[in-house]
Amino acid sequence: MFVDVHCHLSFPDFDADRQEIIREMTAAGVRLLVDPGIDVETSRKSVELAASQPMVYANVGLHPHETGLQLPVSIFDELTALARSRKVVAIGETGLDYHYPDCNPLMQQEAFRAMLQIAGTLDLPVVIHCREAWEDLLTILQEEKHSSMRGLMHCFSGDTEIALRCIRLGFAISIPGTITYKRSLLPEVVRNIPIEHLLTETDSPYLSPVPFRGKRNRPSNVRLVTEAIAGIKNMTLEECAGRIAGNAARIFRIEGM
Repeated sequence: MFVDVHCHLSFPDFDADRQEIIREMTAAGVRLLVDPGIDVETSRKSVELAASQPMVYANVGLHPHETGLQLPVSIFDELTALARSRKVVAIGETGLDYHYPDCNPLMQQEAFRAMLQIAGTLDLPVVIHCREAWEDLLTILQEEKHSSMRGLMHCFSGDTEIALRCIRLGFAISIPGTITYKRSLLPEVVRNIPIEHLLTETDSPYLSPVPFRGKRNRPSNVRLVTEAIAGIKNMTLEECAGRIAGNAARIFRIEGM
C-alpha cells in the first residue's frame, strides 16, 4: 500500500485526465491520497474531490504565496468553515516561503500564525511548506506550540539537523521525488531519521522523480519515492510502504488503513 500525502490532483493540470490518473494510481497500489488547498477556491475543490473519491482526503490551506496582499479577515472564517468538512484531515498547505524577492515575510508570518490557530481550534494536524525560511518558521512553531500540535513538513528541503528539530516539535518529514535527484540532501536525511517519522508524497504535478524529471508528475510515481526510501533503509518495499502508510493513518487519524 503506497500513500501520497501531498498531491494537487484537483489542480487544472489534471482536468483533462483526472479519472484516468485515479485509475492508474489505484492499479499502481496507491491507497491514500491527500489533496491540499492553497487558498479558499482550491481548498473548496479539494473538499469536493475528496467527497467524490473514497481514497482521497483533503487539506484546507493558505499557501504563503497567496499572502502577498492585505488579507481580509473573512478569508480565515471561510477556511475554518471548509475545514469542518467531513474528509478534511489537515490544515495546509501553509507556512513561509522567502524565495522570491518581492515576498512579504511579515504578512506570511501573520497568516501562518492564523492557520496554526485554526488547526489548534479544530484539533487538526498542519501541513507545512517552508523554503528559505527555516529559522523564522521554527521560531513561530515554538511560540505557537500546544500539546496537540502535530503535522508534517511537506516536500522537505532541509538537512538532518533541521529535520530533527522539526521532529522534536511533533512534525513528520514528508519525502518527495527530489530524493532521486543527484544533488539531493534527502538520502542523508532519510538515513538519519527513524522510519516512524517519514512520509511519502509526489507534490504532483510538480517535482517528478527520476526517470520522469521534467514531465508532469503523477501520484503513481510515489512508488519510486518509496523504493528510494526502502533502499536507503535496507527494508523490503512492502515493509517500508506499510510502515509509511501506518504513519499517515496515525497523523491524519484515518481509520481502516
